[in-house]
Amino acid sequence: MPEPIPLRPRQDDGAADARSLEQMGRIEPQPIPEPATNPFQQPDWPPEDEPA
Repeated sequence: MPEPIPLRPRQDDGAADARSLEQMGRIEPQPIPEPATNPFQQPDWPPEDEPA
């Protein structure tokens, strides 16, 4: 798979993506989410005897 071509950040005020806004200094650096420790966990549903 080829490497993606890096794009220059947008210079207009209407830039909507967070990376461009961060590079322009308009927003604080965004946190990078940590990967899930176990992405195949069972959903945490309430017990059936309790009303939702």
